[in-house]
Amino acid sequence: MRLTTLGACGAWPTAGKACSGFLVEHDGFRLLLDLGYATLPRLLALLPAEDVDAVFISHGHPDHCADLNPLLRARSLGTRGARPLPVYSLPGALDAVLALDRPGMLDDAYSLRDVAADFEIGPFRAETRLLPHWVPNAGIRLTAGGTTLAYTGDSGPTPDVVRLAREADILIAEATYADEVPPDSQAYLTSAVQAGHQAAEAGVGQLLLTHLWPGTDPATAVAAAVAAAGSRFPGEIRAA
Repeated sequence: MRLTTLGACGAWPTAGKACSGFLVEHDGFRLLLDLGYATLPRLLALLPAEDVDAVFISHGHPDHCADLNPLLRARSLGTRGARPLPVYSLPGALDAVLALDRPGMLDDAYSLRDVAADFEIGPFRAETRLLPHWVPNAGIRLTAGGTTLAYTGDSGPTPDVVRLAREADILIAEATYADEVPPDSQAYLTSAVQAGHQAAEAGVGQLLLTHLWPGTDPATAVAAAVAAAGSRFPGEIRAA
């Protein structure tokens, strides 16, 4: 299994960066986990739009799904005859982004599929859990070729993250703040400290922090997040 970060900013993309998006590949199958602002240009630097095999969107906030629209445009308008793209999401999560164009314009470009608790996406065995956020959010666990990856999307702290990530090789965890989450967000977002604690409880091999809050010096923010997570998790920690 190969993982490529397309973007990892929370809320909005800073200069030269992109919001949440990851490319996961196995046996030639290319799956996208989220497609936030500015992820499509990064994806197109790696492969043509028609080479994407499936998309999984954790939830409907635009920093996780806005670039689904230009991806579908590229497949529909730029590559005539491209097959409909399987797009997995919770019911209604993509209504807004799919309504950006005139009715029917992109209907042939995608096949919308509801997320189930357990299902298959190409060579991946997928398991999902609903995780707390302001809108319905599905974390996902992918297993293929003896490797397991878990991804939270956005989530408040919950034992379900530990269950989702149990003994995964890598946990991609939202860590918007390094240590203190503002009171009005504590049920819906996670700190790097909490992500580290959940990774330790789950016994994961590696922790990848994502969705860091933009607007501060990137090197400082990354160092603070990694250090905060490291106070709870003894394994390898990186920032996406």
